[in-house]
Amino acid sequence: MKSAATSHTTPATKRTRGRPAQGTSVGPDMLLRNARRTFAKRGYDATSVREIARESGVDAALLAHHFGSKEALWAAVVEQIAQHAAPMIAATAALRTSPLGVRERVERALEIYIDKVFDEPDIGLFFATAATEEGERFGLLVERMVRPYHRVLVPLLADAGKREALKVVDANVLFFMLLNGISKTVAYGHLVQVFSALPKQQAKYKRVVLETALNMLG
Repeated sequence: MKSAATSHTTPATKRTRGRPAQGTSVGPDMLLRNARRTFAKRGYDATSVREIARESGVDAALLAHHFGSKEALWAAVVEQIAQHAAPMIAATAALRTSPLGVRERVERALEIYIDKVFDEPDIGLFFATAATEEGERFGLLVERMVRPYHRVLVPLLADAGKREALKVVDANVLFFMLLNGISKTVAYGHLVQVFSALPKQQAKYKRVVLETALNMLG
């Protein structure tokens, strides 16, 4: 005769294909974030959908269900980043007509950008890896991730240069030097940490990154 404990034992629910493990909830947004981190670490060619699924604790069928192919998944990652960057871009665009001086507009734009980079540092890593792509993926990266922000920040840099509020030799070059320098300094905080304790103190680290960027502007 079975004991009471045995008779009331419920068999473990098996995980079905295309569904996350029991007790977990992995929606499209989280899947894209996991994909972004994996693509950032390995690049497009070296990343498999199965690897992203494993990192997410789901079956690859779930990724296929939501996004289809690996190419479509990569494109969805870029689109997610573009959507997350939209408020930052809008806030930067609004600075062009703000009552601030031309230098102060650039300073405020960098504050907004640095806040975003610290909130999602892996975006910088994704961009650094994705910038080596060619063909349609490179074109998508430019049109969705770079050009919208370039369109609103470069005029601020150019205005400040024309008014001699900043030393701007070329606004386009300055745009890329600022963005890449800031994003990689934050994304590679683990490397900076070998030489400085600042990355362990996020508020102070953010302040130092901003002050350093502003000082570089002259």
